[in-house]
Amino acid sequence: MTPQEFFANDLFAKENGIVLMEVRKGYSKAKLEIKKEHLNAGNRTQGGAIFTLADLALAAAANSHGQLSFSLSSNITFLRASGAGDTLYAIATERYIGKTTGCYQVDITNQNDQLVATFQSSVFRMEQTVPFTIEQEK
Repeated sequence: MTPQEFFANDLFAKENGIVLMEVRKGYSKAKLEIKKEHLNAGNRTQGGAIFTLADLALAAAANSHGQLSFSLSSNITFLRASGAGDTLYAIATERYIGKTTGCYQVDITNQNDQLVATFQSSVFRMEQTVPFTIEQEK
């Protein structure tokens, strides 16, 4: 099973159109093409859509070591507006990994590589394994 197949079971992210593009140990990249259904009343991308994009990228990076991991705490800061027609990318990078916890930074950018939001999260790493593996880079 690939990480993409595993995270296809995240039905909320899937139903909202989020695509997991890449997963390596401690790293992932996901994207979301913003459509009218992603907009808030002010005609801008709904914050929850951006949070969900960042959260899926976090989950992929955190679970990439083979241990089932869940968010303990997450914080997002919105920096730039986006709207219909934009494509947002979330790149998650591991800042720290320990036996039972991890810390991650996720940058959300638009198609012009402009920073839209930053997201930080800590995770709890369980003893349970995930049903996919990431090959070591050569």
